Amino acid sequence: MTLLDNAKHLRREMTDAEQRLWYYLRAHRFLGLKFKRQKPIGPYIVDFICAEHWLVIELDGGQHQQQTEYDQQREHYLESRGYRVLRFWNHQVLAETEAVLEQIRLEIGEQDGL
Repeated sequence: MTLLDNAKHLRREMTDAEQRLWYYLRAHRFLGLKFKRQKPIGPYIVDFICAEHWLVIELDGGQHQQQTEYDQQREHYLESRGYRVLRFWNHQVLAETEAVLEQIRLEIGEQDGL
């Protein structure tokens, strides 16, 4: 399976947390910004990206506790290419959606000097 095929598969099989956050990010609903989901960047597929602000949003489930080295390597790769990476746990997105959206808004505002 190619990286693009895998990204398409991930778009069809979104987790509950990804579906929840995507509801708010899609169709320019969040601050009028364009977000994409399950987007390949180099050898990786990121959960969400706002290319205009060079912002990547990653949602982590329980499996990420066992792959911290991989996640650090991936984050380093993205940051070395100019992206800022925000990470949230799935349970945060599901239980504290407004707080997660506020953190994203603040991150975008910091970049814009707001």
